[in-house]
Amino acid sequence: MNIKQLSETLVNQIAAGEVIERPASAAKELIENAIDAGATRIEIATAGGGKSLLRVADNGSGMEAEDLELAIRRHCTSKISDTLFDIRTLGFRGEALPSIGSVAKLSIASRRAGSPEGAEIVVAGGKVSPVRPAAANPGTTVEVRDLFFATPARLKFLKTEKAEAAAITEVVKRMAIAFPAIRFVLSGSDRSTLELPATGDDHLARIAQVLGTDFRDNAIALDAEREDVHLGGFAGLPTFHRGNSAHQYAFVNGRPVQDKQILSAIRGAYAETMPQGRYPVAVLSLTLDPALVDVNVHPAKSDVRFRDPGLVRGLIVGAIREALKREGDRASTTGAGGMLRAFRPGFRPTPSPAPGGNWSFQSSPYRPFESPAAPAASARGFAETAQAAFGETEMPTARAESFAPRETTVQEPASFPLGAARAQVHANYIVSQTRDGLVIVDQHAAHERLVFEQMRKALSGRRLPSQGLLIPEIVDMPEEDCDRLMVHAEALEQLGLAIERFGPGAIAVRETPAMLGEMDVPGLVRELADEIAEWDTAQGLSAKLEHVAATMACHGSVRSGRQLRVEEMNALLRQMEETPGSGQCNHGRPTYVELKLSDIERLFGRS
Repeated sequence: MNIKQLSETLVNQIAAGEVIERPASAAKELIENAIDAGATRIEIATAGGGKSLLRVADNGSGMEAEDLELAIRRHCTSKISDTLFDIRTLGFRGEALPSIGSVAKLSIASRRAGSPEGAEIVVAGGKVSPVRPAAANPGTTVEVRDLFFATPARLKFLKTEKAEAAAITEVVKRMAIAFPAIRFVLSGSDRSTLELPATGDDHLARIAQVLGTDFRDNAIALDAEREDVHLGGFAGLPTFHRGNSAHQYAFVNGRPVQDKQILSAIRGAYAETMPQGRYPVAVLSLTLDPALVDVNVHPAKSDVRFRDPGLVRGLIVGAIREALKREGDRASTTGAGGMLRAFRPGFRPTPSPAPGGNWSFQSSPYRPFESPAAPAASARGFAETAQAAFGETEMPTARAESFAPRETTVQEPASFPLGAARAQVHANYIVSQTRDGLVIVDQHAAHERLVFEQMRKALSGRRLPSQGLLIPEIVDMPEEDCDRLMVHAEALEQLGLAIERFGPGAIAVRETPAMLGEMDVPGLVRELADEIAEWDTAQGLSAKLEHVAATMACHGSVRSGRQLRVEEMNALLRQMEETPGSGQCNHGRPTYVELKLSDIERLFGRS
């Protein structure tokens, strides 16, 4: 079989198979070109989910007629010259336009601001038409029709028009977050119009346009730097979470990426604060020397490789945890919203089925002697008899070094962020009055978090106690895994796991952490080796120890149903104010909900 040179069209179609995976990929490449051209306004129009039509128009610098001829040739670009070590633009390979032109009907019309007329070039399935004069506004308009008509087999792998349109919307949102100074408009026959006005330097305002105004009220600003790597952006409160990771955005030098290492670092930062199956909301922006990151490792440029991945992961985890420690204990606004909806008066389900078998909801006036919410005749003040005394009790001091009876000084609720305790409801919830509202605290969840934080502090302060094995456990594994483990042997020993080399393909385990008790030693060692191979870290054992600490904290904390004295409740509130992460328990549930006085007044129609 003789070797032969492939045709230019076939080469472009092969490249298109990697670069242009779906209509959203084409949209991403064209929007990147518009941004690199200095556009301040980008308009995107689609039809048929981008398969029938994809048009991207910008007011950027535009191109001359001779530039158009080069733009549709492979590896022709104005963005780099001789090196890949200093990439400061979104595009740089010069593959997008020729790849699109080889599988679709592509037309490019462009005009520079000072030119009297524009120019247009058309490419259909790899066949190039001559450049011709055309009427055009300053900037560039790229129109893609009948995507993949030249490679019909590729059409079978596309999703529905609705799904493809949603993917393009997601691309536009990511680009809009990365570049708040640019106005984006997304329209078409297959969608409702999405308009994102420019917000200039107000990055949070642009994020609120995309993620909703709730994020503005539940976001914590990030600003950290380590060894010339800067991390900015915003992290959501732990109690402000979503059902998937679609609301996590990462940018490296302004480039939107979907890097597994960054997403893993976000998970690690929220490890002890997020409920099972829920995901935090975060927008992270990394800025570093282009020479320290390789963006040329994926055809779609969605993955990157850092020269020091451990530094980047440590920066993300440390910055988010520090931000949560600093500001993350405030209540999420969604908690108060849920409480208001639960208290909404006047509507309750009635068992009269509507046509079709559905339940109907009817307005029901309040009748004092018939309402199921009416207090029992024997109730005075609170449901629990023992709690009635709180109504006549003076406000106690929040300091509770000793719970012995003593004279107390009256403290105003405004003196403390979480206020002062007024009552305990159903032997589980503490009601506290603040300066401008009230706070309801889940006593078990709150104390569980406090105990856990104390145990974590003990874990990080010294070498953990270990137990020696009477007979060392020998774990057979590949030689490269043994090498990786031995690099981290010192760190593992600090956690109570003492290992040493036992021949070329085995590890001898001589000590294990005492907190873990009896355990599957080979399984643990192999898990650590796999984790180190993927992320070059050894966080698995530490996470296991923290899981044990969380379980112990759960069983050793104040139980639901325990009656607390006023001093005990105030002492709990004061300790919550001093403890990082006390806004949610070890399982990610909120420990308290805050309701503003204005919300309460709205419930009673006073505002």
